[in-house]
Amino acid sequence: QVQLVESGGGLVQAGGSLRLSCAGSGRTGSTNAMGWFRQAPGKGREFVATIRWSDFSTESADSVKGRLTLSRDNAKNTVYLQMNSLKPEDTAVYYCAAAAGKYASVGVYASVGVYEYWGQGTQVTVSS
Repeated sequence: QVQLVESGGGLVQAGGSLRLSCAGSGRTGSTNAMGWFRQAPGKGREFVATIRWSDFSTESADSVKGRLTLSRDNAKNTVYLQMNSLKPEDTAVYYCAAAAGKYASVGVYASVGVYEYWGQGTQVTVSS
């Protein structure tokens, strides 16, 4: 089993920045990728970004491209999502997720269905 805990959400003004954290525990070594998703009120869960551990390939949604950076602290078993130039439409609950499956294309990790483990989410609110 893998446990994931997100933190770092909050209220920020448009144009500001936030760094979300996802701390993993348990059998994190059995996972092959970690993804970030978000869900706004009344909408489905939306892909934000993913990183594949085998080669550190990343993929991000067009809506956030150029505004985010993924990083990892191995000692803390934590992945970070740095988001800049935030917009009101970025407002959502942000979830991190871990996938055990191996896929040839990193783009596969953009799908909610490939992730077995999910955190509880952290709220990000961007005011205009």
